[in-house]
Amino acid sequence: MCRTLAAFPNTCLERAKEFKTRLGIFLHKSDLGSNTGSIGKFEWSSKHGKENRNFSEDVLGWRESFDLLLSSKNGVAAFHAFLKTEFSEENLEFWLACEEFKKIRSATKLASRAHRIFEEFICSEAPKEVNIDHETRELTRMNLQAATATCFDTAQGKTHTLMEKDSYPRFLKSPAYRDLAAQASAASAPPSSCSLAEPSHT
Repeated sequence: MCRTLAAFPNTCLERAKEFKTRLGIFLHKSDLGSNTGSIGKFEWSSKHGKENRNFSEDVLGWRESFDLLLSSKNGVAAFHAFLKTEFSEENLEFWLACEEFKKIRSATKLASRAHRIFEEFICSEAPKEVNIDHETRELTRMNLQAATATCFDTAQGKTHTLMEKDSYPRFLKSPAYRDLAAQASAASAPPSSCSLAEPSHT
């Protein structure tokens, strides 16, 4: 059996390093910025097999449901990087901005932040204009007259549905994610699957 990762550097550790490299396909250009809230960067450790397996389970869980993907910091980072390759990251950034917006407790800050989000994502010809219908845009505009934590709920729901039905399936079918999921399946295998056949190099 493979008792420790250190004991077989040419099998388990190499597989862990390759897995990290695969994830880099998604994350090396991912930069969500301060306006979308505090999104954790991908955290990886090749020192402990348990941590590797936990991350592998996280990666494989992304295909279970869109909400599971959004609940994972690493999943959000990977999905965001994928959307940037399609030049459609504004929908996710708006959704994330809304999630952070709901956490604001100060009424003054809430109103100020609401107008910033509207100008960045909702208004016509906004720099990161999201794909929503005219009625939803006008409803959101009216909600800003007395901003509350729920004033973007309708628009946020529309972008969630759009991503779930459009971008998310493409993400799962992308060669990069499929390759990454295959690496996750391999990395989450029991320690006994690590090969002992390779001779050590001295």
